[in-house]
Amino acid sequence: MDLLSVEKPRVASLLQHFSAIDDFREPWRIAHPLPEVLLLAVCGTIAAGDDYDEIVDWGEAHLSFLRCFLPFDWGIPCADWLRTLMNRIDPDLFAACFMSWANELRPDGLAHIALDGKTSRRSHDRRIGKRPLHLVSAFATNERLVLGQEAVNEKANELEAIPLVLDRLAETGALAGAVVTIDAIACNPKIAAKIVDNGADYVLAVKDNQPSLHREIATFFADTSPHQVDAVTDIDKNHGRIEERRCVVSNKVDWLTGERHFPGDYRFPKLTTIAMIEAKVEKPDRCYRECRHFIASAPLAAERFADIVRNHWRIENSLHWVLDVTFKEDLSRLRKGHGAHNMAVVRHFALNLVRNVDDKRSIKRRRKRAAWDNNYLATILGVTPG
Repeated sequence: MDLLSVEKPRVASLLQHFSAIDDFREPWRIAHPLPEVLLLAVCGTIAAGDDYDEIVDWGEAHLSFLRCFLPFDWGIPCADWLRTLMNRIDPDLFAACFMSWANELRPDGLAHIALDGKTSRRSHDRRIGKRPLHLVSAFATNERLVLGQEAVNEKANELEAIPLVLDRLAETGALAGAVVTIDAIACNPKIAAKIVDNGADYVLAVKDNQPSLHREIATFFADTSPHQVDAVTDIDKNHGRIEERRCVVSNKVDWLTGERHFPGDYRFPKLTTIAMIEAKVEKPDRCYRECRHFIASAPLAAERFADIVRNHWRIENSLHWVLDVTFKEDLSRLRKGHGAHNMAVVRHFALNLVRNVDDKRSIKRRRKRAAWDNNYLATILGVTPG
């Protein structure tokens, strides 16, 4: 198969960014250049390879396909050598390579970016006291594209990674005009200011880590008459449950931003909207209620606010769930060196490419078909087979 027409936004751009990563080996010892290794890892992961052995098996069976893009003069590295190389690649440089590439892939004018963390459960090593890998990812919810990620030692350290992710997004221009949603761990004025200063708006959950703010917003909605707020209600019926959600929004926030607060009190920049979402969930065996509170820098109506909060959870359903169930990330036992971090980034490369295909197949079916149909894999890579 001759693969002559390569579209810039996908495989050609991918190879260009791979070539920019510095090789840590002495030149005379290089049999498998890093771009070849990384192309093998991404293509093998797209083609349903969930570990190094499966990736190498696929590469050996499809070496002629890979040689349409790079020489592979020495063939495919063995699984142990692939593992060694992936363990030693600088993960920060590789993650920066991904963000630069993802910026070329994304459309202009992202409407909504969700940030959230995910732990790779089996990447820990108790023998040496190594904690499991925890990645904070940025996800474009409408386009369902991963925009970037930052690793931390554990979930409690997410607050350290979020500003770094925001800085990298700002460098690529992804924040301009977007709405950024983050869970309550990021509800502080510094992160809110970073979002606003880069031309975006924030929607932040407010919980007991901001007890005074949480209590005041809850009291405001409890004491305010219904005609003074904007409200919308919707009902979902699926998976054996009925959920009724009521979103209540107020743009009357002068009492939060005025001078009556004590000196040194938290002041959120451009605070424009507060909201409450009440949920009543009925299951066959029980019924319960939830109440959540939020702040935002944009003057959002109740319907739009409810959409944004609901869409935030696409990062769980369309990213974290897919990585665990379809890419088997939680079953990966990579623990040595930088392997777990670098392969997590490889999965993000693969997921973005697989999701770009315009057909009605599931992610799982696309990966399986790519494993045995080179023409379909070429389509995923943005190549016109001939």
